[in-house]
Amino acid sequence: MTVTVRLFAILRERAGSDRMELQLADGATVADALRALGKVPSLAGLLERIPVQMAVNRDYASPATALSPNDELALIPPLSGGAGGSADRVHAVVSAEPLSLQSLSRAVSDPRAGAIVSFQGVTREVDHLDYEAYSEMARERITLILRECATRHGLCAAAAEHRIGSVALGEPSVIVAASAPHRIEAFAGAREIIDRIKAEAPIWKSEVDSAGTSRRVAGTPAPGSEIRSAGTTAAERDGRGG
Repeated sequence: MTVTVRLFAILRERAGSDRMELQLADGATVADALRALGKVPSLAGLLERIPVQMAVNRDYASPATALSPNDELALIPPLSGGAGGSADRVHAVVSAEPLSLQSLSRAVSDPRAGAIVSFQGVTREVDHLDYEAYSEMARERITLILRECATRHGLCAAAAEHRIGSVALGEPSVIVAASAPHRIEAFAGAREIIDRIKAEAPIWKSEVDSAGTSRRVAGTPAPGSEIRSAGTTAAERDGRGG
């Protein structure tokens, strides 16, 4: 069977392409796919050195996840982040368009809300940042984060937008807004939303200086990425696996 492999950030750069087709036997798992990818010269050494999480059809997966014909398997390298409300009133966008914090605040306006907290992360110290994302999965992941935070903190509404492409000095690359009956819930909800987006959404960035020199920003492992590309856990690599 054939599965499509999506590659991002340093993996895409090394492979020279953002995707490849992989031929696998029927009944193959993610671990089988990773073993096959480990034989690709441009990826082999790199996959042994960095933590990589996997996603199948835009949902985080494990080596034991079964694959079907025409599935999409994504390899997620470390993410460039660092480390009673209504869960239905959420708004998530991943786009190359400029962001408007004022518009986002209006999107979470609610007659029940006594507080609206907003946040924007802006480019600093460099000429611009270049953002790359697994856009479909990032949008779905951000939506999930917003819904979970809205429920946990009793938000009236929650919203987040993230830029991709080039973001100039002083411009926002990510904006968040949360509304709640009281300020404590709004502050807590907005804080968790931005922290989780930076830790969980498959988005990467590179810093570009005025001379045009690009430097990829070191990231944090995606959720579950202690499982490496070879499909083995750290315990198994150390001979302690069951």
